[in-house]
Amino acid sequence: MTMFPHTPDNSFMGFVSEELNETEKQLIRGGKASNMAVVYGKEASIWKGKDKFLGVLNKYMEIHGTVYYESQRPPEVPAFVKNHGLLPQPEFQQLLRKAKLFIGFGFPYEGPAPLEAIANGCVFLQARFSPPHSSLNHEFFRGKPTSRELFSQHPYAENFIGKPHVWTVDYNNSEEFEAAIKAIMRTQVDPYLPYEYSCEGMLERIHAYIQHQDFCAAPGPVPPGARAPQSPFVLAPNATHLEWAQNASSAPGAWPPAHSLRAWLATAGRACTDACLDHGLICEPSFFPFLNSREAFQKLQVPCDSTESEMNHLYPAFAQPGRECFLQKEPLLFSCAGSSTKYHRLCPCRDFRKGQVALCQDCL
Repeated sequence: MTMFPHTPDNSFMGFVSEELNETEKQLIRGGKASNMAVVYGKEASIWKGKDKFLGVLNKYMEIHGTVYYESQRPPEVPAFVKNHGLLPQPEFQQLLRKAKLFIGFGFPYEGPAPLEAIANGCVFLQARFSPPHSSLNHEFFRGKPTSRELFSQHPYAENFIGKPHVWTVDYNNSEEFEAAIKAIMRTQVDPYLPYEYSCEGMLERIHAYIQHQDFCAAPGPVPPGARAPQSPFVLAPNATHLEWAQNASSAPGAWPPAHSLRAWLATAGRACTDACLDHGLICEPSFFPFLNSREAFQKLQVPCDSTESEMNHLYPAFAQPGRECFLQKEPLLFSCAGSSTKYHRLCPCRDFRKGQVALCQDCL
């Protein structure tokens, strides 16, 4: 279970954030300072080396921080920053309700604070990572059992909230950074909380999990010599992906419903999480068994000169050099995360309900 729906290989539990009523929203609108920014980072180490960004921001906004200290002001925090020290949660909420901007400097990853800031009427500004952060290039992820790549500090905010509430820019480009600050100062936003982080949204999601999730049932392998069932897939009219055929029977017991499946062949080096998002969809790992066949590649008109079944978390996939198709030998290794420039991954995608990405359109 995860706090954010970052990898569908794990169920998205989430949490409940405070939901404001209209009176409270109106009070926040009236109490906003148009030139006040709060920096996301309670540890002094997060501020280290950020003088350039802070100097640009200071030209336009009054900067506030909540950096912990005992007796002496941390040297990493410039003198022009109003540091409040570590605040109790109610006081931190009041600070957010006055601020126009909540700005992240790349760490911590995927915390709840940006969501709270947006819910209190702030714009969240964060860095775009190029190359993406992963276990290959960042100590924080090294040794952790994940092959995820983060393209920003808070991928959920970037991908599922976006502008005008969330701005993701290249901090290495000072002109882009400064232009974003100017644009944000001209932008009016209301407090916003995605439905999935409301009390009702979380209860709806957990209810669906309890009713439908089954971690024990899995399609078994086709016995040797047995005739494989007819493929339920058809090539989409524009020949870009596979869809569940209208005349095909729905897989009994499948949840999410199998007819929500859309199968895409990702470009080389693209993870299924990102490949599905490119098409406005979500990767659905429970659908991998439906695609783990040579026939699925053939339906997509992929030229498989050879087909091998091996254990690799990137399979099923197609390798362009040698025109080899690889199937997954170990079902427990099916994963939406992970990529390699060698492989075009075969990705099971599905639609999702607006504000409730864990559930497909027909999941309730």
